[in-house]
Amino acid sequence: MFKFRSRLTIFIHDLVMVPCAWYGAYWLRFNLEPLPERYFAAATAFLPFVLAIQVCLFWQFGLYRGVWRFSSLPDLIRIAKAVASGMILITIVLFFYSRLAWVPRAVIPLYFIVLLLLLSVPRFMYRAWKEKLSGITDGDRALIVGAGAAGVMLAKDLLGNKNSGYLPVAFVDDAVNIRQRDIRGLRVEGAIDKLPKLIDKLGIEVVLIAIPSATDVQMRRIVEICEAARIPFKTLPSVRDLLSAQHLGQNLRDVSIEDILGRAPVHLNWQAIAENLAGKKILVTGGGGSIGSELCKQLARIKLDGLAVLDQSEFNLYKIDAQLAAQYPHTPRHVVLGDVADRATVRSVIEQFNPDVIFHAAAYKHVPLLESQIREGVHNNVIGTQILAEEAVAAGVGRFVLISTDKAVNPTNIMGATKRAAEILCQNMNDAAATRFITVRFGNVLDSAGSVVPLFREQIKAGGPVTVTHPDISRYFMTIPEACQLIMKAETVGRGGEVFVLDMGEPVKITYLAEQMIRLSGKRVGDEIAIEYVGLRPGEKLYEELFHEHEQLVPTDYEKLLLAKARLYDQANWQTQINALVRACREGKEANMLNALKCLVPEYQS
Repeated sequence: MFKFRSRLTIFIHDLVMVPCAWYGAYWLRFNLEPLPERYFAAATAFLPFVLAIQVCLFWQFGLYRGVWRFSSLPDLIRIAKAVASGMILITIVLFFYSRLAWVPRAVIPLYFIVLLLLLSVPRFMYRAWKEKLSGITDGDRALIVGAGAAGVMLAKDLLGNKNSGYLPVAFVDDAVNIRQRDIRGLRVEGAIDKLPKLIDKLGIEVVLIAIPSATDVQMRRIVEICEAARIPFKTLPSVRDLLSAQHLGQNLRDVSIEDILGRAPVHLNWQAIAENLAGKKILVTGGGGSIGSELCKQLARIKLDGLAVLDQSEFNLYKIDAQLAAQYPHTPRHVVLGDVADRATVRSVIEQFNPDVIFHAAAYKHVPLLESQIREGVHNNVIGTQILAEEAVAAGVGRFVLISTDKAVNPTNIMGATKRAAEILCQNMNDAAATRFITVRFGNVLDSAGSVVPLFREQIKAGGPVTVTHPDISRYFMTIPEACQLIMKAETVGRGGEVFVLDMGEPVKITYLAEQMIRLSGKRVGDEIAIEYVGLRPGEKLYEELFHEHEQLVPTDYEKLLLAKARLYDQANWQTQINALVRACREGKEANMLNALKCLVPEYQS
């Protein structure tokens, strides 16, 4: 029952330190000589007063709420307050008791200094001893980039965790005022640019980037320095993720492509989105795809009255149903295997489920593939949208959100032309129906099925080469969760007939993307993994656009959400053109389909 770290042990230690400090103050006053008998008697007579006052103040100031192993500045402040208050009270009591007879004036301040040292030094020595016992003695020698709060916390965590696998050696930081300073026993060796020289000098084996608030530009610079030095590097997650972390060392991860692509993350008012959709029934078409499945997961976080998922891929539908069942078991869900271009299926789903909102994510999207599959592209992307929209209007669905693409702007391929035709269809139907039609247009989504990132990842895994169509080709990128939140935000603020454009930041060259992914995999560009240019694929553009030259782009009150004022189409002409396209699709005549598509989308240039 008696432990060195118990409260009783600590109390006994402090109780013993009080007479030691009291007699020690007298001893120092007499220059370390034996105390005169009269002064020694007075010191002994006054000791009970000193003990009583000091012990009461120890408890009052909470000296025994802390743990010696984690003694820190707040503990030192509590000790100083208790000792200072004791010094003042002892002086007052002894003054009224004996007019401070036989108490030299130097004894009181000396008592304060000696007792402060006797109480605080053992505590911090014990903490240092425990940290040394539990600290690491081996592991990869690590250089920490960033000597701010996160860097210091990381160093503390790694030094106190013998299983971390890392041995912090030093810091680097661009802040001038802390250079050549010691923090937690580690020297801030200089600016981040000195990193390559320090690697050889200090025998560094890994670089740990501890700047959770770093912008994409700052992160890109740090990564480029690490890549030039040819050393492994890891980073801490975002500040939001750090708040839930128990050990920072366990949260170190590889730098991902999202960290350096040049886009600051979008932060939306989730509460406003949730309040708008709460209690509603929502139908998501293409719910098993990359965008659709993430949209379903985010919607399931809201207290919906029901969530229906429609997809023609059996495997994708099974997968999203299993994920929703595991992660959101309390959300009422209804999964349907079917095609949006099958009117009977669509009508049955809408009549049975009676949705308030439809998110239409079902579409064929692979550009080169659809160039030789014109009929399927038109059938799914245009006729499927028309059937779904008509049945939504007939059933009185409140809102219909079409998920479109930047390839619909000045399209050069079947995929883009069919999506632009779907946009036109929704814009025109909005003016002729009670259902509110809203279109959301954005660019490439990182790690979506069939996109360039998973393709490059597989090529790198196979040893290369990484194939890029053209040295100058560029694309806009955003993450899947960001895209889905912005889709829901557009549904929240849209009044009908709008084409919302998501601000994708600056376009990224695909060559740069390939180079970064090769480097992040630990390989060298050219030496270990080659980049091979294979030429533009059918229907592929060098540069994507987010809005047409005749669409006036208007900012909204919401971050990353822009409004493209839609071009109006004559209702009679539009209806004639869409009917011609549907008729050509049913007849299966590609030449007629192309002509009808070009009439409906005049800016389409194959």
